[in-house]
Formats: sequence, C-alpha cells, structure tokens
Amino acid sequence: MNAFPEDPISLRSADPRPDDGQNTSGSSRGSGQFLPVSLGSLPPEHAQAVPSEQIVLASPPAEGPRDPAWTALDLIRLIVLTIVALIAGVLATVLIARLWIYPHSTIGDIARIPLVAVAGQGLAYLLVFAYMYVLVTRERRQPDFLDAIHWNWPSSPAGYVLTGIVLSIALQLLASRLPIPKNLPIDTFFRTSSEAWVLAIFGMTLAPLMEELFFRGFLYPVLARGIGATAAIFVTGFAFALLHGSQLMYSWGPVLVIFLVGIVLTMVRSHKNSVAASLIVHVSYNGTISALMFFATDGFRHLEKLGSQ
Repeated sequence: MNAFPEDPISLRSADPRPDDGQNTSGSSRGSGQFLPVSLGSLPPEHAQAVPSEQIVLASPPAEGPRDPAWTALDLIRLIVLTIVALIAGVLATVLIARLWIYPHSTIGDIARIPLVAVAGQGLAYLLVFAYMYVLVTRERRQPDFLDAIHWNWPSSPAGYVLTGIVLSIALQLLASRLPIPKNLPIDTFFRTSSEAWVLAIFGMTLAPLMEELFFRGFLYPVLARGIGATAAIFVTGFAFALLHGSQLMYSWGPVLVIFLVGIVLTMVRSHKNSVAASLIVHVSYNGTISALMFFATDGFRHLEKLGSQ
C-alpha cells in the first residue's frame, strides 16, 4: 500500500529490478522503500505531505579541531611566564654562584659574568619547555605534543642544513656592508675561550630549539590564524629581531640581519609545515657563524682577532 495514494510522485529507491510485487521486508508496502528526504527536495505542493519521521534536517558540517589548539591568551600567558622564568633563572644562578663559586664578588658583578647568564637562561628555558608541554598536553588536551606544534621532521634534512649555511654566509656578506657598532653587548660573551665554547654550544642546542618552539611553534600559527600567513611571517620575523635587539644595541644594521633570518626561518616553517625544518636551518645558521669564528680565532684561542675583523 503506497504511503501517499494521492501523490503521483513515488519516492522509491533506485533499484533497477522490476517490482515483482513480493514483499521482501515483511511489510505490506512491496519492494518500494521510502528514502528520507528534506523539505527542500520536494515541490512546494508536496512538501506538507511528508511525514515528520521521514524529514532529515540538514546540519552544518562538523568543524575540525582548532589548529593550533592554544589561543592568543595562552600565548600571552606563555610570554609572561617566560619573562618570569628568565628573571628567576638568572637570579637563582647568581645566588648559587655567589654562594659556592664567587663568595667575594657582588651580585651585580656576578650577574655580568657570561657563563652565569647562560646558565640562568638555560634553567629558564627548561622551565618554559615544561610549561609548553603542560599547556599542549594537559590544558589543551593534545596527547601528541610534537604533532600539535607541527614538528614534522623532514625526510631529507641535508637540504635544510645547506640552506642554513648559505643563509649565514650571505647575511655575513650583507652585514659587512652595513653599519655595525664596534662594541656590542654580545661581544662580552667572547672574552675567553671557555665563554666562546659555551656560547657556541648553547647557540647550536638549547637556544635555537627554544626559539623555534616559541616563535615558529607557538607564535606563528596563532598569528597566521588571525592575520593570515604572509603578515604572520613578517610579524614573527620582527618579534624574533626584537628579542635579539638588546644584544645588538638595537642598531639597525645587525637588527636588520636578524630580522631577515627570522623571515627565512618562518617561511620555512610556513611552506614546509615543519618546525623541525626551521630548527635545522637555525642550527646550521648558528653553527656556520661559530665555525667561521672558530677558524678565524685559531680555535677560540685568539679572540682578540675578532676585534680586528
């Protein structure tokens, strides 16, 4: 028995077999089975005849998970925590150094010792990394930290190593044509061979790792979601240069070089969808600078040669 005897339109499944009149479903409707429809699929004169149980309301497509999982507010919290961690880390190492290593020096003098400053910065970075992990895996419930930050280790890292080497040499040539002050705060980290070694190792390990996690892992995706990828690349590069500005007296020449480095690193992260790729370029860039300084100073034994360059 047809559900709509007055309706000339029969809503049957598209079955090419002829209707043999046998009831295969155990009901008295025959082989014709009614398909759920929406009101918009019928002409207006037949829309009211569709029983409510046959109507399927169209629902909007389900949204995928937020990418990145953290918000701008989370990013602000991370920045504040980083500042507090840096202050606390340096202060802790200064107090420890005064208690056990430099008992007769003032706190101000100890704070200006490069090795103490690097140790404090390293301690702060470990605290910040711990919070990054908690933020992603606990607060934002992303069980895979590396997947959430788009780590994505490249299958062929050699190309990124070469990119870092070429970038470093090219920007060193550019820097030689820019006005660079003779005495920069960063130069105080290269007064002794041990300081040069520590800074070189730190600059190829923990420092680039944490900078890439923050700038390309956390900051860039939030900016890209809000202002678009192109603008986010420039803003991230500017923030990267601003971080290093205090070490360069905010002189426009060296700051411009760091800004260009930040642009390239963020472009690699954006186009390759890989924080690991930008990290490889970053480590290669810093490593090339350290290697050039190593050979120019006879293995960091004659650092006075840097002042004559």
